[in-house]
Amino acid sequence: MTNEASQVSSVPVQARSIKDFLNPSVRDIKPSGIRRFFDLVSTRKDVITLGVGEPDFVTPWHVREAAVMSLERGKTQYTSNAGMPELRDAIGAYLDNSFQVEYNPADEILVTVGGSEAIDLALRALISPGDEILIPEPCYISYSPITVLSGGVSVGIETFAKDQFKLTAESLKKSITPKSKVLILCYPSNPTGGIMTYEDWLPIAKVVEENDLIVISDEIYAELTYGSKHVSFAAIPGMKDRTILVSGFAKAFAMTGWRIGYACGHPEIISAMLKIHQYTVMCAPVMSQYAALEALTNGLEEKDKMIESYNQRRRLVVQGFREIGLQCHEPQGAFYAFPSIASTGLTSEQFAQRLLEEANVAAVPGDVFGLGGEGHLRCSYATSVASLTEAIERIGNFVHKLK
Repeated sequence: MTNEASQVSSVPVQARSIKDFLNPSVRDIKPSGIRRFFDLVSTRKDVITLGVGEPDFVTPWHVREAAVMSLERGKTQYTSNAGMPELRDAIGAYLDNSFQVEYNPADEILVTVGGSEAIDLALRALISPGDEILIPEPCYISYSPITVLSGGVSVGIETFAKDQFKLTAESLKKSITPKSKVLILCYPSNPTGGIMTYEDWLPIAKVVEENDLIVISDEIYAELTYGSKHVSFAAIPGMKDRTILVSGFAKAFAMTGWRIGYACGHPEIISAMLKIHQYTVMCAPVMSQYAALEALTNGLEEKDKMIESYNQRRRLVVQGFREIGLQCHEPQGAFYAFPSIASTGLTSEQFAQRLLEEANVAAVPGDVFGLGGEGHLRCSYATSVASLTEAIERIGNFVHKLK
């Protein structure tokens, strides 16, 4: 070994901190605003929680039994990467019958680990570094972080209570640049409960086509509408091949913990998503797939009963907020109310924090949902009528004291 080589090898390497090993995109993303807030809830007693977006119903027994029977029959091996053929057949038939959208189960439907994985797969399959992803806000909190993790740029489009939180063609046009590639839609909306009608979709579809966009349509709350039937964006003329329809079983079938969802779309896009899916999770859990198949086959009547109950609670909560003196857009879908707390003079974070500390009611500050969320509070009414009634009374007393 030469003296020069010996000198080079003897120079100590500057040790990096553990933080320096992390991907900067991951390191710099903020933790979930919802989970951060509810970590506080776990430390308190007698709290009424209106925050977690989860049905209070237990998955129906016959659905649970289908999973148990699959275990007893030894159905514990991998399924096809895309999901069991019989489940994909059932999903295709359900979407056709319910929302008049036809998909070929063989190459246009992918069963995923919840709707969340479907969104992640879609974005990773579509995004190249620097692509702009258009996201109407307030919205589900995961869209923007997943976009960033995939190398894209999140572009928020603010929606307003005066428009019933609908996306307008005008606001969409203003947000489009030469780098725009994907539009993410979530209707019925989490957190606002807003919906879009066929007439609402037509001008949006025109802008999408004129600007050559791909759409990811998160329709996880499609079954939860009140007064008007859900209209899938994929059902709008000319939009099916431009749309990746994402949905699942968590909300309408009370199956959040089963982690079972699906994506439907053009065969080339689904094929690209499938490649990522097979290298990361292989396939969705087989027991959950059997449960989902049972839900679609024999669980529609129970689903409808749960929706009737949500509708009763929806009316109770909206009326309660208005009687308190808080303006509240009437949600037409999902199971959330999004009242304005601007009249109290507090920020969303201040209101939610004090409401928890002084009234033992937990709700999510609206600002965590992006543009247009500040000045609002997300309250899930997927809990018992008794709890909702008590929560409204506590909130009313809290607001009265503020005055």
